[in-house]
Amino acid sequence: MEKNVALIHGAWHGGWCWQGVAKELEAKGIRVAAPTLPGHLPEDDRSNIGLDDYLNKILDVVSKMNGPVTLVGHSSAGFLIQSVAAKMPEKFDHLIFNNAFILANGQCQFDIVPPEVAEGMTQAAAASPDNCVPVMEDFIRGTLMADASKNMQDKLIQNLVPQPLALFTTPIEIDKFETGDFKKTVMYCNQDVSLPDGAYMGMAQSLGEIEIIELALGHEGLFTHPDQFVQTLLEILE
Repeated sequence: MEKNVALIHGAWHGGWCWQGVAKELEAKGIRVAAPTLPGHLPEDDRSNIGLDDYLNKILDVVSKMNGPVTLVGHSSAGFLIQSVAAKMPEKFDHLIFNNAFILANGQCQFDIVPPEVAEGMTQAAAASPDNCVPVMEDFIRGTLMADASKNMQDKLIQNLVPQPLALFTTPIEIDKFETGDFKKTVMYCNQDVSLPDGAYMGMAQSLGEIEIIELALGHEGLFTHPDQFVQTLLEILE
């Protein structure tokens, strides 16, 4: 399958979370990029990371891929791929949102989460040395990976890094998003309990005409069940 696919991770994660997915896609002849975004390597200085750092990294990666690119964004990467597509709409042929935060122009992620959640994370970042939200192990085990074994939870948690707060608090600029001639698909893992029922699908309605594909996985399905995730992703890409 002659395609370019860029897999974009969300908060706290790194390109490593896509390893299983990327390996199977490459075995099908698909050219894959799964970058680790700035501040998401363990040794990185996270103190001054902003939204533009994320966007510039993604733009740099996709600009080196010959031909049109399909963007896949997980969780907080939903609005990252929106933002990148708005900056270079001619580069992309397909955007795939996997249990993703999808925002309107001028919104930030904290605009659409419960105020107490935003306040708690803001306070935690303020108490850190680099304005980052620490890895919340209880939340990951009990919510993001409630469907996974402890061993699988451990594998994910050991690779997570503190999250620069700016990702959550910076409004996005996507006024040119609708000028892009790209297909939009929502790949919804319907065992995800990280948000109230209907929240992810509610955000997706703002995309207009979309394809919706469901699969029986949790929020971290791309990491816990890459085989099943890839099977559905390949069907979407065909």
